Amino acid sequence: MKRLLLIAGLVFAATLSMQAQKFALVDMDYILKNIPAYERANEQLAQVSKKWQAEVDALTTEAQTLYKNYQNELVFLSAEQKKAKQDAIMAKEKEAADLKRKYFGPEGELFKKRTSLMSPIQDEIYNAIKDIAELRGYQLVLDRASDTGIIFGSPKIDISSEVLGKLGYSN
Repeated sequence: MKRLLLIAGLVFAATLSMQAQKFALVDMDYILKNIPAYERANEQLAQVSKKWQAEVDALTTEAQTLYKNYQNELVFLSAEQKKAKQDAIMAKEKEAADLKRKYFGPEGELFKKRTSLMSPIQDEIYNAIKDIAELRGYQLVLDRASDTGIIFGSPKIDISSEVLGKLGYSN
């Protein structure tokens, strides 16, 4: 009997604590699509990325051309000339790989540019969500766009439009 009362008490306490918590959802995809600065930043990143990729592609093409020329001239070259051509090809391939790493590597220019362009926008969104959460007493705000674990979220607890409004954007 004591065990039954203890279990009932624990279930009751758990139920009360769950009812006291307030949750909200945001849709970051929706929010970001409605912020013009984010779209401009994405366009800028795409243009820079395309330009840098063209530079890398040009070096790669040069290396391929050197290799094709080497293959065509191979029978006419002395051992020293072969070695010189091979070194030139390897140097060009290394130059292309280094440039690619410089632009697109984990600490590359594209990463730095993305961080510099996106961080202010993300910070602004985070602060707006935080202000709304504190004002309304939410203990947890989940992003429905990035969390595949959310199967259903009531539109009543979605504060995405409110976040956009706080940021000064209408939907």
